[in-house]
Amino acid sequence: MNIGQASDATGLPAKTIRYYEDINLIKPARAANGYRDYDGKDVHRLACIQRSRSLGFTIDECRSLLSLYEDKARASSDVKALALEKITEIDRKLRELKSLRATLKILADQCHGDDRPECPIIDEIAKGVFA
Repeated sequence: MNIGQASDATGLPAKTIRYYEDINLIKPARAANGYRDYDGKDVHRLACIQRSRSLGFTIDECRSLLSLYEDKARASSDVKALALEKITEIDRKLRELKSLRATLKILADQCHGDDRPECPIIDEIAKGVFA
């Protein structure tokens, strides 16, 4: 199938598919005319990449997951270790987001939100910028 058909089959834009080829995540065959020729395995790889990305995995992590997927002698513990590392990273980001939210909430609560120019939100954002 051509890139348009692969795009339709996976829901990925053709530009993204080309990018994945450029960074060697996929390597479709080339037809006699030089056009990319995707087979079922390529489309499945693209779907795996898309799902991995939607779960928050980086390109390099996707590369590792694809490598493990293709290694039929893999240990499931290797795959689980990647998933647990991602969970740890997500938990860290959640803590950071909660802290950011708490800080913004405090600042918003301190702001009068009226016609006066004084604003603790702007004061905090500008702190140290022009010092």
